[in-house]
Formats: sequence, structure tokens, C-alpha cells
Amino acid sequence: MKITVTDTASKWFRDEMGMTGRGIRFFGKVYGKTPVHQGFSLGMTPDDHPRDPIVAEKKDNVTYYITEGDEWFFVGYDLTIDYDPETDGPTYIYQDNGELD
Repeated sequence: MKITVTDTASKWFRDEMGMTGRGIRFFGKVYGKTPVHQGFSLGMTPDDHPRDPIVAEKKDNVTYYITEGDEWFFVGYDLTIDYDPETDGPTYIYQDNGELD
């Protein structure tokens, strides 16, 4: 499991959310859907104090991470965070990493 943040996504987080020298935690939440989950969607929140991160990516002085309590949502997938100019926001790409094979 890994997180990859594109340059354009990093710029969006810095410009739109003021994320410089801070952290963003990604987590699974009830309701919604993703390309790999029905009934759950991806949430994110600014969180500067990672507790038990299982994976992290630092880019442009921002730490993007997933904690141990949310491993269930991401197991079997790598997460790429990109920017979508049509929605002017982040987009999330789940790539099978073979962990479940």
C-alpha cells in the first residue's frame, strides 16, 4: 500500500486548503461509493499529528497519510491523489497492488 501525490494535486492542497507544513489524513467513511467500495467513500481531514500511520507520503512540506485504523479501507490498493480541473478538486485513483491475491 502506498500513497502518491501528483504535482498538480499538491499545488491544489497548498493553494486551496493552505496546506504548508501540515498533514492530511485519508480515511474510509460510511455512505457513498468509490470505484472499489460500495457504501463507503473516501474522506480527508487536516491532521498535523499522525497517530499510528501505516503509510505516508511527504510532498512539498505536506504529509499525506493513512492510519492503522483505516487500513481496512485501503488494503489491496495503492492510492494516487491527482487534480481534476473540471471539478477543481482532488481525484482519487485506486490501483490494485496485489496484496489480496
